[in-house]
Amino acid sequence: MESSAKLTSIRLSPRKTRLVVDLVRGKGIQDALNTLRFMPQPSAKLIIKLLRSAVANAEQKGVSDVDRLFVKSIFVDGGAVLKRFVPRAMGRASKIRKPTSHINVTLSDSK
Repeated sequence: MESSAKLTSIRLSPRKTRLVVDLVRGKGIQDALNTLRFMPQPSAKLIIKLLRSAVANAEQKGVSDVDRLFVKSIFVDGGAVLKRFVPRAMGRASKIRKPTSHINVTLSDSK
């Protein structure tokens, strides 16, 4: 049985978030949570919350053994980009891009 969770429009760069997500893809749920717990990246804390939400969704669906769950798929898509401008010398302006991300995770109990 599969369960999923998604997190949308978080203010983190998709490129930086993909580096963290790639480390937990295909791992068991306990192994993935332990890996993320000791990572210094800010996206690791959000991915931990997302994985726990997916586990709670699996429990709600009635999965018999939560410890057998593994990360079947997890991916990061780019969201809307907030565009801001900062004043520069001689009346010019520079563009500042503030990217957002969407993270989707699917857990499964059988390979």
